[in-house]
Amino acid sequence: MQTYNFPAMARPTKKPATDFGRRLSQARQAAGLTQMELAQRLEVSQQMIDYYERRANNPTIAFVRKAAALLSVSADELLGQNGKPVRRHGPVPQLEQRLRALRQLPREKQKLVLQFLDSFLRDAQNSKPEPTRRSRTEAPRAKGKRAGN
Repeated sequence: MQTYNFPAMARPTKKPATDFGRRLSQARQAAGLTQMELAQRLEVSQQMIDYYERRANNPTIAFVRKAAALLSVSADELLGQNGKPVRRHGPVPQLEQRLRALRQLPREKQKLVLQFLDSFLRDAQNSKPEPTRRSRTEAPRAKGKRAGN
């Protein structure tokens, strides 16, 4: 019996994410979403989101439009057409975690939390200090001149 002594084949190197995939992943994370949550909202599988984030070079126009709208970024930003970094929109990650926990509560408790939150936000908006304005009698300062010169 003859035996063969081949060196063990190395696992193929992991391809780096495409530029589109990196931008999609950044926008998803900035929105505080997991791949699964994004997939559910876009009505696709989590594997599809993983594919787009890791390997897709040419996503469909329909996917780009839906993802951009959901993630509050422009399609141009996802496609890298304007050179601007992905803007951070949506809740901070800590708030997103609280929202996930809130979704697990019974409806009645969710309503109580929402009532408290509405009341808190109303009070916070009503207590904002007014911006300071110059009185009509106060003379505008001349540019480039200091008082007393």
